[in-house]
Amino acid sequence: MIRINLLGSPKPKGKQGPAISMPSFELGSWAGPLVQVAAVLLIAGALNFGYWYKLDQEKKSIELQTRIAEQKNHELADIKAKFLERQKQAENYKRRVDVIDQLRAGQSGPVNLLSTIGDTINGTEAVWLNSMSDQGASVAIDGTALSSDAVANLISNLQKTGFFKNIEIKETYQDEGVRDMQAFQFTLTCDKAPEKTSDKATDKASAKAKS
Repeated sequence: MIRINLLGSPKPKGKQGPAISMPSFELGSWAGPLVQVAAVLLIAGALNFGYWYKLDQEKKSIELQTRIAEQKNHELADIKAKFLERQKQAENYKRRVDVIDQLRAGQSGPVNLLSTIGDTINGTEAVWLNSMSDQGASVAIDGTALSSDAVANLISNLQKTGFFKNIEIKETYQDEGVRDMQAFQFTLTCDKAPEKTSDKATDKASAKAKS
């Protein structure tokens, strides 16, 4: 047991005066538990601080990753919006090109038809063209021929072009105004063939022209 003298000076030898008693206390009985409790509290505080510091660092890391993810999300949203806008512009451009191609096809169709009829008549002997009218689904051809065989040859040549699926003679008569030779006035009605057939015939005619 430890005894502590709070006065701190030894008793004088010799003449002794009245004895003065000073308070004293003993540490031996509870000094050990206090040190242990203090050590436990210190360790617990250190552990709590370390755990709190770890959670705080994780929180900051999560917040940083969240900001980075939000920034990337905004960037991807902008890229997606630009892509959709470009795709919309491309679709509009394609529709315009398709319309232009359709208009060009509509313009070139009658031109090719007229050119084919003219070339066919010029390539048929003893036949002349007087007039021609496009009636939508069919074409009416008025002409002059020196014989009925010439008209038959013209019908055969028109069928070979592929532009027509049916050709009929509506009228034919001998022209009495021509005295020096025999002449026939005729009218043909030619039903137009589907566009695919016409296109194939045009391609064949182009191939023949190139060869």
